[in-house]
Amino acid sequence: MTSTPPFTKVLVANRGEIAIRIMRACRELGIKTVAVYSAADKDSLHVQFADEAVLLGDAAPKESYLNMDKLVQAALDSKADAIHPGYGFLSENASFALKVESANLKFIGPSADSIRAMGDKAESKIAMKKAGVPTVPGFEGLESEDEFRQAAKEIGYPVLIKASAGGGGKGMRVVNAESELSEAIDSARSEALNSFGDERLLIEKYVANAHHIEFQVFGDQHGNLIHLFERECSVQRRHQKIIEETPSPLLTPKLREQMGQAAVNAAKAVNYYNAGTIEFIFDPVLSSFFFLEMNTRLQVEHPITELVTGIDLVQWQIRIAAGEKFPFTQSDFHQRGHAIECRVYAEDPAHGFMPSTGKLLQFIEPRGPGIRVDSGFTAGSEVTHFYDPLLAKLIVHAEDREAAIQRMQNALKEFIVHGVITNIDFMQAVLKHEDFAQGKVSTKWVELNMESNSLLFDLQVQEQAPALHIHSLIAAALTDVVFAGTKSQPAVSNETDPFSPWKRANNYRVSDQ
Repeated sequence: MTSTPPFTKVLVANRGEIAIRIMRACRELGIKTVAVYSAADKDSLHVQFADEAVLLGDAAPKESYLNMDKLVQAALDSKADAIHPGYGFLSENASFALKVESANLKFIGPSADSIRAMGDKAESKIAMKKAGVPTVPGFEGLESEDEFRQAAKEIGYPVLIKASAGGGGKGMRVVNAESELSEAIDSARSEALNSFGDERLLIEKYVANAHHIEFQVFGDQHGNLIHLFERECSVQRRHQKIIEETPSPLLTPKLREQMGQAAVNAAKAVNYYNAGTIEFIFDPVLSSFFFLEMNTRLQVEHPITELVTGIDLVQWQIRIAAGEKFPFTQSDFHQRGHAIECRVYAEDPAHGFMPSTGKLLQFIEPRGPGIRVDSGFTAGSEVTHFYDPLLAKLIVHAEDREAAIQRMQNALKEFIVHGVITNIDFMQAVLKHEDFAQGKVSTKWVELNMESNSLLFDLQVQEQAPALHIHSLIAAALTDVVFAGTKSQPAVSNETDPFSPWKRANNYRVSDQ
């Protein structure tokens, strides 16, 4: 590693745990950091962690974390050399990347051209077909209902209607029969227009019982590009990931090699550099995989890749943005052991995963061998409805999958949060389920098991269990006495999308899918 810092100062255009994660990487490289914050985040940890901090504006994201001009001006005023966007917010916005570069600042990420090429689902799918990357059978560029109807007949039901410019499950509808098609097109088109300002749709075969498997790709600006293996991301609710792991329990060495090469080919097709992720749908029955989309940024779940490969992805993001060569080849990396990540959210799984807000009266993170916690909160922090309340990412690493699952279960037991409702017990229920142990969890698994009450039953049993820590009882009592009458309630619904409880809270969900 070079002794000269790649940059003198980096502005981190994000908040919470990812902002702190980036700042830690900068510190180790000898780079000073600038935090940005909204009025609602003035007391947040990422503000305290940085060397400098700049107030952007009001709590609304468009006045702060989504305001390109304010972010660039903050970087210029603080004499930063570069901007790291993290994930979410403006991380995959080609216009922002161009604006950063035009201000003679470095954008720590891929080129604007690559972001634009892979940001449109329809266009990226066309590009992948040209590159020989397997794609889900389907059609792009359709407009009339008759065209969709004919395409659906040719593909065969069930089909998936999907927003061309979408993400995060927005503008997606599963259609099981022709009688459902018209309504699905209208609702998907309306939602796509409201969410992305773009009503274009595509149609493709719906793969039932699919697994979501993604490959981390990484390259420099000198033509070197490799993959850093896969991440299994099938434990989801409403197309949002909850638990990720690597290696995938499904992949054989041959399949891993095939999917890895397809991921590299996909990235090379758009001249990609820096960190990116190629997402695939995997059909375990046919043992076939299909390109889903590319995330042109750092992923929330990047820590599990770091643990099994031994590389600091964020540091290399920064170094590659500065023009350094990536000195490794594919053969230099191997998966060592097994890693799992659980996303600890302030949300209520027993009531539709509705968000929970309030002050964190107690926040005790687990510790021990093979345990890592990436968090932007501490005791006393306020969880508001303005932003995504991802409290922490709990990551474990062990010698094999069975040991990693056991370590994660123990770590979750030690994770104590009071003041808001969390999904910790829910994740315990998932980890203890026989389907998870056997690697049989598809992207619809959570939804199906919640409907059948098999997960809710486990959850209710855990919620009724007696507390094991005396300080938990004390904190609960303090909640009743000190905060009587001020306990948080689910935010008022003002969003038309019934499948997005976070949007109902009028916030901007910064985590990725």
